[in-house]
Amino acid sequence: MPPEFWLPILIILFFVGAFTKNPWLVIFSVALAALIGLAQLWRKQSLKNVFYRRRWHYRRGFPGEETSVRIEAENRKLLPVSWLRISDLWPKAAGPKEEDTLRASHLTGYGRLTNLFSLRWFEKISREYKLQFKERGVYPVGPVDISSGDLFGLYESTRQENSTDTLTVFPELLPIPALDIRTENPLGLQRSRRHIYEDPNLPMGVRSYHPEDEFRRIHWPATARTGDLQVKVYQPVNSKMMVICLNIATSEQPWLGLNQPLSEYLIRVAATLAYQNIQEGYAVGLLSNSCLAHSDRPFIIQPSNSPGQLAHLLESLANITLYVTGPFENFLARSLPQLPFGASLVIVAGIVTQGLCETLIRIKRYRANTTLVSLESTPPPSIPGIHMIHMPFDFKSSGESA
Repeated sequence: MPPEFWLPILIILFFVGAFTKNPWLVIFSVALAALIGLAQLWRKQSLKNVFYRRRWHYRRGFPGEETSVRIEAENRKLLPVSWLRISDLWPKAAGPKEEDTLRASHLTGYGRLTNLFSLRWFEKISREYKLQFKERGVYPVGPVDISSGDLFGLYESTRQENSTDTLTVFPELLPIPALDIRTENPLGLQRSRRHIYEDPNLPMGVRSYHPEDEFRRIHWPATARTGDLQVKVYQPVNSKMMVICLNIATSEQPWLGLNQPLSEYLIRVAATLAYQNIQEGYAVGLLSNSCLAHSDRPFIIQPSNSPGQLAHLLESLANITLYVTGPFENFLARSLPQLPFGASLVIVAGIVTQGLCETLIRIKRYRANTTLVSLESTPPPSIPGIHMIHMPFDFKSSGESA
């Protein structure tokens, strides 16, 4: 009960005991008032200088991988904390291996990791949990509710800390072979073993003159030195730059519904292509007609071969939603001016519509190196100048459940 309820009663008991000269009634009212006052003071001081932290081994991984987290509770004052209850909101998709560790929560897909402590003065207690990544996504951990009170259990004090961390579960990589991505482009930046295009800014030697050689290739100092016509030899290059274009739609019209297993498989294919081609030295970008969580617009990630690009792409694919913002072919046509000219396009689609075919026919004049990866059950129609790869989606072998 609140002290405001007890105070009038104790005052009445005190005066009754004083007027009736009953010492036990006076002692009882004074002792109970002192006890309530001590409990109130303890309650107010119980959560001061009490700290809670999560110590992560790592916070990102693929489905099936495990990590660990250490929970720390610390009391940095002279007053001991007789009891401390910490309830942390935790996602089940990246929760402890033992599912019964989490208590029920009002949020779907979340539970509460609850710990009870008893801390002496300036004491710190830590507990460690093994976590398992289960489903693709980006999951916030927290906020946390911290409760404590007095030694007698009369009153309780609670505070909420909004310190949240994020756990990222990347899309699962698929065991598919490396695809033949066409990247030969005269504006390339990478050296190549195939003598298709040569960069005049990268001379690598001289050779004897051939009748088909251009006049401007003649190396005059070498010709004067040897007495025979010599021509320059340049380093062959190609453009190892690509943009993965993910069409998250699985039907021609959004109102027809979404095939969630196929959409998740499309995301896995895009993640696998990003991983494989970055390992091959490509500068990889990503665009999609879906949107990231807490956003309502499609997104574009420019190609890059920086050390953190792979993590950036995988995290974006982990955070992607299954919401279709609009027709993919319209978004692709609008996005082309924002992409580097020499970048190859790899279009990953679960359905090849007539509109997409017409868009590919229009853009092939500007994007000579375009590859369409189709997951439809039937092979896509042949489009001259567009490299087609058919990878039919198998619902049973995908491992998805309805």
